[in-house]
Amino acid sequence: MLQPHFTEEEIDQLYRLFMEHPSGAAKKKLHVVYLKALGLPHQDIVRIARVSGDSVTRYLKAYIEGGVTALCSSNLYCPRSALQPHSAMLKTHFQTHPPHTVAQAAHEIERLTGIKLGLSACRDFMRKRLGMKCRKMAAIPSKADPDKQREFLHTTLEFLLEQEQQGKRRVFFVDAAHFVMQPFLGFLWCFVRQFIPSPSGRKRFNVLGALHATTLQVVTFSNDSYINSYSVVKLICRIAVEFADLPITLVMDNARYQHCRLVMDLATALGIELLFLPPYSPNLNLIERLWKFVKKKCLYSEYYETFTDFKQAIMDCIAEADGAYKQELASLLTLRFQTFENVTL
Repeated sequence: MLQPHFTEEEIDQLYRLFMEHPSGAAKKKLHVVYLKALGLPHQDIVRIARVSGDSVTRYLKAYIEGGVTALCSSNLYCPRSALQPHSAMLKTHFQTHPPHTVAQAAHEIERLTGIKLGLSACRDFMRKRLGMKCRKMAAIPSKADPDKQREFLHTTLEFLLEQEQQGKRRVFFVDAAHFVMQPFLGFLWCFVRQFIPSPSGRKRFNVLGALHATTLQVVTFSNDSYINSYSVVKLICRIAVEFADLPITLVMDNARYQHCRLVMDLATALGIELLFLPPYSPNLNLIERLWKFVKKKCLYSEYYETFTDFKQAIMDCIAEADGAYKQELASLLTLRFQTFENVTL
């Protein structure tokens, strides 16, 4: 039976390393030797440290021969990926040529390195070694001007939103959405592919909405025909009546019917400021996110037998923006806006 002699300094060192060492395997070895340094018999160490008697003997021999250095060294086998030397090259390649599928990525890796991977191994390599994820592409307007957007955001919009948060102004984001009664195909976790009926015709439900920047209340005007300047006039009149206590700013895009003399004169007469976004700037219009939420919440993978049911589902969803869905929308409709100067095309 091994009975090494331990000084007080060695016991203190063993305890300190046992408490501080980041490796679980090394901590177990240090624990065993520390318990032996306290004078515990082998059978008690086996019970306390949950190791075998042979392990206790092996750890003690390692300590006698090499001290704490031997206990803290790792002899675990860590296989090295054959692709490791090619990681930097593959990362550069995939940054400029992102693959559509794992199978395409595996083909490219084999072409560039001569190493053939299965799909699971290729997926793990891209995720864990290269830091890649399967992400849905996003679209940006090709004619957007990032400099004008940034200037508008920092010099105009942020100032108005600060006044809104201080209770000095009402800021609404205005836009129209056109919902066509057709299948909105979404993704489902299912055992077999699912199908939904496709309605005939192309009936369209138009909603002109004004989203309040902080309360998430939505004022709407809707019809089954089309949105024009008279629709905007009716919406402005509703807002002017319901929110007459503070100055009002309507943030709008550059649709022609919103720039017409009828709309401009009415806004001037009612003391409402019309603030037009830079051209091609849907990313700066908060209500665009609401329209995406509505489609996801009540239209994706859903079938409505009648046009009336289709319209009612949309309006019910919009009506709950500041009610049942307010908590879900709180993280989506934040007053943070993306600009396009630092995006990968």
